[in-house]
Amino acid sequence: MNRKKFDAILTPIERKLLQKLNTPQKIQTWLESIPFNTEKNGDTLYSTRMVMKMKKAHCMEGALFGALALAYHGWKPLILDLKVDNTNHDFDHVVAVFQIDGRWGAISKTRHAVLRYRDPIYKSIRELVMSYFHEYFIASGKKTLRSYSTKPFDLSKISPDWITSEKHLFDLAEQLDSAPHTKILTQKMTRGLRNASKIEIKTGEIIE
Repeated sequence: MNRKKFDAILTPIERKLLQKLNTPQKIQTWLESIPFNTEKNGDTLYSTRMVMKMKKAHCMEGALFGALALAYHGWKPLILDLKVDNTNHDFDHVVAVFQIDGRWGAISKTRHAVLRYRDPIYKSIRELVMSYFHEYFIASGKKTLRSYSTKPFDLSKISPDWITSEKHLFDLAEQLDSAPHTKILTQKMTRGLRNASKIEIKTGEIIE
């Protein structure tokens, strides 16, 4: 979708905001300027329109907004699912990914100190994903990241409802979750993992 097609479905206020966010760094800064959506009244999955209206977002909502802002300025609207060992009551994380000069970076919305923006310095998606591995742990220190989207999920190939809908996009979350994922660890690797240290766990308790 080119700029004209985006402009046709966006409001003047939405266009004005997106025009300003013309670099990944600016997009990330805007996402950090709005509160994290803690879903106090139940699960949500806002479209980018609702993120701009409500001015809050959780990780996937932030990733969708990041993908739109990137696409508005010529990048592909790509998101990536980081999937955890769900037996440990941890949560998957979703980021928007982009390339500059062939290197991958990521835009991320999180309350935590570490699962954040990644500069475009990574040669591959796997290399980018692995930059999150050691900091992705639960309160016990157990590291939980287990797989990632085999290919970035291209939002340009689906209905633009992810941009304009006023309804929750739970179907999109299911599509992303059911897309092919690549495992990070063998069983032997998993058994050999060392828990995060006490100081790492303490750092992980920092919440924005």
